Parts: sequence; C-alpha cells; structure tokens
Amino acid sequence: MKTPELNKRFIIGITLVSAMGGLLFGYDWVVIGGAKPFYERFFDISHSASLQGWAMSSALIGCLFGALLSGFISDRLGRKLPMIMAAGLFTLSALGTGAVNHFTPFIIYRLIGGLGIGLASTISPMYIAEISPAHLRGRLVSVNQLTIVTGILAAQVINYLIADKMPENTTNEMIVSSWNVQMGWRWMFWAEVVPASMFFILAFFIPESPRFLVKSGKLEASLETLKKIGGSYYAREEEKNISESLKDSSSRVDWKVLTAKKVRPVLLLGIVLAVFQQWCGINVIFNYAEEIFTSAGYSVSDMLFNIVITGAVNLVFTLVAMRVVDSWGRRKLMLLGSSGLAIIYLVLGSSYYFGLQGIAILTMVIMAIAVYALTLAPVTWVILSEIFPNRIRGAAMAIATTSLWIASFVLTYTFPLLNKALNASGTFWLYAFICISGFLFILRRLPETKEKSLEEIENYLNTKKMKSSKV
Repeated sequence: MKTPELNKRFIIGITLVSAMGGLLFGYDWVVIGGAKPFYERFFDISHSASLQGWAMSSALIGCLFGALLSGFISDRLGRKLPMIMAAGLFTLSALGTGAVNHFTPFIIYRLIGGLGIGLASTISPMYIAEISPAHLRGRLVSVNQLTIVTGILAAQVINYLIADKMPENTTNEMIVSSWNVQMGWRWMFWAEVVPASMFFILAFFIPESPRFLVKSGKLEASLETLKKIGGSYYAREEEKNISESLKDSSSRVDWKVLTAKKVRPVLLLGIVLAVFQQWCGINVIFNYAEEIFTSAGYSVSDMLFNIVITGAVNLVFTLVAMRVVDSWGRRKLMLLGSSGLAIIYLVLGSSYYFGLQGIAILTMVIMAIAVYALTLAPVTWVILSEIFPNRIRGAAMAIATTSLWIASFVLTYTFPLLNKALNASGTFWLYAFICISGFLFILRRLPETKEKSLEEIENYLNTKKMKSSKV
C-alpha cells in the first residue's frame, strides 16, 4: 500500500477525546488514595480493616461489571455510545461521592465510578486502535496510557493542594474536626466533575469506529471516516481489508467462537498479559501509598508529597514509552519491564528486610514506577487492543479487561494480608517471583506486532503458532 496522506490533526483530535476516558480512569482510580486518611475518619471506619478494605476496593466491583458489559455493549452499540455512557457515570460518581454524609451511599457512588472505569478501560484503547494507521497505532494507543497517568498525577497533585498540612502533635479529635476531614476529601472527588463533563460533551462529536461500521454493514459511513483519516486510496484499501477479515461472520458475536480452537491461544495470551500487568504488583504503591511510605518512616504530609513525585515519574516515562513503542516493539519492552521489576523488587524486599528507611525506599519505588510506566503499563493495553480478531474484538477485550480487574481486586485485597503474613520484604519478593514467571511466559508466547495492520495481525495469529517471536 502506498503511503497514505494522513490527516494527523483529525486523528490526534479524536484520539485525545477518546483518551479522556483514560484520564478519568486514572483520576477516579487514584483520588481515593489521597482522600483515604480523611474520609475514614469522617465515616469513623479508621479502626475497621474490613470497612477500610471495602471502601478501597468497592470501585473494583463496578470495574468488573463495567468490563463485562463493555463487550456486549460495544459489539451491539459500537464504541462511541459506551464512551458517552462512561462519561456520564464518571460525572454522576464524582458529584455523588463528594456530597454524601453516610458510608453506604459513598460505596454506591464508588461502584458507579467503577462502572465508568470498566467501560472506559475497555472501549477507549480499542477505539483508538481501530481508528489508527498501523505504523502509528502503538504510539496512539499509548496516548490512552498517557492520559491515565496524567489523571493519576492530577489526582495526586489536587489531593496534595487541597489537603491542609497538619501540625505534628495534632490530636485525633482535632483531626476529625479539621477541614480535611469535614470538607477536603469532598473537593478531591468533586474536582473530577470538570473533565468528566468535558468528556461527556466532546464524545458526541467523534465518529464511530470504521471497523464497527463495516461490521454493521454501514460501508458509506465507514468510508467517510477512513477518508478523513487517510484519503480516498487509504479508505478503499482499509475497508477492503476490514471486509475480508469479517467474511463469513455475522454482525452479532457468537460467544462460542471465543472457545474455538484457533481463538483460544490468543485469548489466553490476552488474559495472561492482562492479569500479569496487575499481579506484577506496582498498583499496590498507588492504592496503599500511605502504608508503604509510613512504614518507611514518612509522615502523612510527606506521604502525599512523595505520591506526587511518583506520579510525575509515571508521566515522564509514559512519554518515553510513546516514543519507543513503535520502534523498539512490544515484545522487547514487555521483556524489559518484567525482568526490570523482578530485580527492583528483590532489592526493595531486601531494603525492607534490613530495615532501611527514607530515601532508599523512595528510590526503589520510583525506579519500579519508571520501569512499569515505560513498559508493562502502556504496552499491555497496546497489545490487548490489537491482537484480537475484528469479529470478536469487543467480546475478547471485555474478557481480557475483566480478567485484569479481577486480578486487580485480588492484588488490592491480598496486599494487607500478605504484608501482615510475609512482612513488606516477603511481599515484594513474591511479586519478584511473579515478574520472573511473567518474563518466561512473554519470552515463549508473545509475538511482535509492531507496524502491522489489525487485519495482518489477525491473519498471522490464525496461521502461525503463538510460540513464534516474530511477525
């Protein structure tokens, strides 16, 4: 195919709008960590480990249902409408969570926010992959990860700016009556209303995915969008390739296809990579930053500042990942990430074992986040968005994303238990073992997919053994 005349302004515009789902995903996911010391005192759950855990993990239940529904919705209604629905859920959750005065409605609104995360985490990267030219797909899908870490950093900075610094010898009674506990945590959640409302409005103006339009028989609408992306020749060739990949398949997904012999290996690959992205352990640093940093000798105020540092590192190395994902390739970055995290966790576990505190722990944590942001965080989403066949992409993405959120729930729920049973040192050594196992799986099973169209990847995975390392 000759080089298309790409309308980069149009491509970047619709990519940024759809990637706002990632921004809200990141913000909603992390804002609760900074609000945690304050809403726990407001709801008087500081001495109940079970209620503390439920408050932190309740959104994950919403994520699971959102991810499960995303496959059904996206295969029947497209990619655009679910993004609008996710934006509405984010807006409702942000307003409600900050307004409640009782713990039960707080949990209900966190569940609603989780539904938005589940939808956005599946649909946004899939939509970007489906509108991206092959040689730019890795970079453009990584924009979604960039907005996720931007949302994470925004939540961390806003939490830090909103929270009043507490004096060293403040009593618990003074903390409970403080502005932080009575109002501060509310504004941390309310700040999300602004980007959520913008996403809701802007999502109406982006086109439907051309691949979904072809699948639905709307060829003229698909051609119109493809022409806007790369011109007439590009549009004709892309539509031809898409139609060929959908031959002999109906517009509705037969879920039995997901268990077909030739589909099982690629579905298994997606599930394992999704689970590994969570079980590599990095997200406990965001969800349990208070415990990790205070155990290393930092105060709550210092903890909030350190979280901002980790968020900035996360953002910087995601930008680096966007520069190299289409040149270095997916497989190389995944191998680098799994091996790098294994080494860092071994050192971090040893640091806790020998009682090191302060800057030593902070340095290891920053290194782990840098490696994760460069490799496993963005590249996993790129791979998931491109390896599944056109006819089952929505359903397969839903299964992989649901597996990711189940893994995230297990990770979040088990960290306090592991930390108590194995101490911080043993817990991070366990994560090191998981990373080594992930490295071996990737080495054996993950092919390289850079610079290939979605249809070329589908054809390759249908005709080659998954053990191959090259495409």
